[in-house]
Amino acid sequence: MNNSEITTSTRLRFVVAAVCLLAAPLVVDAQPVEKVYRIGYMSIPSRESAGDLINRVFLPALRERGLVDGKNLVIEWRWADGKPERLAGFAAELVALGVDLIVAPQSDSALAAKRATHTIPIVHVLAGDPVTDGLAASLAHPGGNVTGLTSTAGPEIDGKRLELLKEATGTTRAAVLWNPARGYPSVEHGLQQVRMDSRPLGVHLQVLEARGPDQFEPAFATMARGRADALLSLTDSMFWLHRQRLAELERKHRLPTLHGLREHVEAGSLMAYGPDLADLFRRTAIYVDKILKGAKPADLPVEQPMKFELVINLKTAKALGLTIPPWLLQQADRVIK
Repeated sequence: MNNSEITTSTRLRFVVAAVCLLAAPLVVDAQPVEKVYRIGYMSIPSRESAGDLINRVFLPALRERGLVDGKNLVIEWRWADGKPERLAGFAAELVALGVDLIVAPQSDSALAAKRATHTIPIVHVLAGDPVTDGLAASLAHPGGNVTGLTSTAGPEIDGKRLELLKEATGTTRAAVLWNPARGYPSVEHGLQQVRMDSRPLGVHLQVLEARGPDQFEPAFATMARGRADALLSLTDSMFWLHRQRLAELERKHRLPTLHGLREHVEAGSLMAYGPDLADLFRRTAIYVDKILKGAKPADLPVEQPMKFELVINLKTAKALGLTIPPWLLQQADRVIK
């Protein structure tokens, strides 16, 4: 090999080595791109009414699992403002967006999502009875694309609420307020349970409907004409949305009322007996995390509430001239004074 060939060969090796050195940092510094998940959230109430639960509980619970809104998580929010007829449109929008998962808290929002897709996972938060309502084949093995948590352990809870109302007030003529606009069977099952349990309790029932807040005033006027001396409100997201207005009407008509969720009592109603919403939303984040990581909704058992809490507002009792039995106060998980 002559000097010219040696020089050319050396120069070629130098160029190759330089290229390798320049390329090496690119290989070392390259990082896998973190996946950004897009999920939908479609619910009956308004963002304003549910904002505390979302900001204080749900989003922090997601962050604890590494799912950060605005970073690796995009949430498409859809709020029905108490109008369930908007749910079908929301579901169609979210499916068209190709979201990775839909959180649909109530039975009717979950049913609307299920009608729109059989493939996108759906998580409910406070469904009535997922089996009765057609969301799951069974609690242990949902079997489809829907799973999550319930707000009751069955219709018996509504009978228990009537019993507590009787113990607190001694009522013999109770009104029952419910919303027939909610399109799932477990609501009617709860009403049937109340009717059945009213007889041995010696309580005459006056059943009234309210499909929207504009029907509250007429319903309370009818209660007054029927001489109701207490009110049982069947748990409903529209009622929850307008809980402040309901509390005002209860005070105006001097009707001690028992609701299914604590937030009603914090708004001024007398009593509530039901699950802790914060706990349900905290546990919902676990479902979202598991499913986004590959778990199948069909294999994730539906969870029922671990505990029901009794909350009593003594300020409201005093305003109504009502004395709550001491033994019942001792049973309460929280007393507002």
